[in-house]
Amino acid sequence: MKATFIIGIALVFLGAAVIVYQQFSYTTTETVLQVGPVTATAERTHDVALPALLGWILIGGGAVVLAFAALSKKN
Repeated sequence: MKATFIIGIALVFLGAAVIVYQQFSYTTTETVLQVGPVTATAERTHDVALPALLGWILIGGGAVVLAFAALSKKN
């Protein structure tokens, strides 16, 4: 039961984070040119957009899990 409560709280917080931070970026290093032992690399930044709907779905799912945890505690 306690694990269910923790999962519900985590889903709500994750959903709120998705709504607040609507995108995140990460950097990769790619080989641009390789001639023999000489290698040229470049760092590229990639942006990933997160839809707000995903955040609301996570919050709703977390609320359902919390409700389930509260109902199972009463029984």
